[in-house]
Amino acid sequence: MSNTKSLHDLGQSLWLDNITREILDNGTLRRYVEQFSVTGLTSNPTIFDEAIGKTAAYDKGIRQKAQAGLSGETLFVELALEDLRRAADLFRPEFERTQGIDGWVSMEVSPLLADDTRGTIEAALRIHKQADRPNLYIKIPGTAAGVPAIESAIFAGVPVNVTLLFSREHYLSVADAYMRGIERRIAAGLDPRINSVASVFVSRWDRAVADKVPPELANRLGVAIMQRTYRAHCELIAGKRWQALEAKGARKQRMLWASTGTKDPKAPAGLYVEALAAPDTIDTMPEKTLLAFAEKGSLKGVMPRDGGDAEQVLGRFAAAGIDVEALAAQLQVEGAASFVKSWNELMQRIKDKSAALAAA
Repeated sequence: MSNTKSLHDLGQSLWLDNITREILDNGTLRRYVEQFSVTGLTSNPTIFDEAIGKTAAYDKGIRQKAQAGLSGETLFVELALEDLRRAADLFRPEFERTQGIDGWVSMEVSPLLADDTRGTIEAALRIHKQADRPNLYIKIPGTAAGVPAIESAIFAGVPVNVTLLFSREHYLSVADAYMRGIERRIAAGLDPRINSVASVFVSRWDRAVADKVPPELANRLGVAIMQRTYRAHCELIAGKRWQALEAKGARKQRMLWASTGTKDPKAPAGLYVEALAAPDTIDTMPEKTLLAFAEKGSLKGVMPRDGGDAEQVLGRFAAAGIDVEALAAQLQVEGAASFVKSWNELMQRIKDKSAALAAA
């Protein structure tokens, strides 16, 4: 049995944290589905910026859309959705087999809207309609402005992948928004079966404290935070509020472990993958991490529902001067700023390519 299939058989979904036209065209994505049990994927502005910048695969599409009068965000969204529709169709059998639990792809609203609730809601509705695929999540950041947008999107029937979460508190805030959206649908006599995932970022924690803690704590903070968050998730779904919603047909907002590629070159490539193995969760991996785990990784155990030793480990970080609540807020701000930077670079790249292709 392959290492990736072991995770799949445990009940964890393996999603690819990448999409390019090249891996769609040359059959690589299909091979990952067949060989590594990949059942979905995610995208973000950084991924598309690199994909469009490093290959000529998008040149024809950019030229055609520019000639048709499209530019900027409008051109990009249609260009990205061309890829994501193809990927969604590839994963559609899994989506159907699992009755909508798995087999998803994701498209992010503009990061420039991270502090704009109304703009985020409008973008989510527009992209969802434009995508025209039942298994495409709209990614909305779990920022202060994003939380009410998540509730409104769920109420409107838009499936949401909540991104840029870093802590237990971030997760509980968006889980509450998700449940409010479902409760509003039930009160309005609407179908409560609107899917959502909550994406909590792992590796950025360890990179942030790499030079601030003793060696014995290296690469341990991210896992401890995830363990703490997973415990909160397990307690929430066992609670009366969620149980009442589930009894009326609502679907659990699944936990998604994001940023699971190690940033420390000295750490094993599968460090986070092995630590975060848990049934009915999702691990979204960069290609490098997926291939490394498939070759050398192993399933060493299942993530404890009670958080394991998370609080003891976090206590040691507190003793070393790490304020995890403040750091979580900082990481979310930095993450949003990073996506804005990538977005602006992406818009400039499309503008430059459109001009160059028109001149040619």
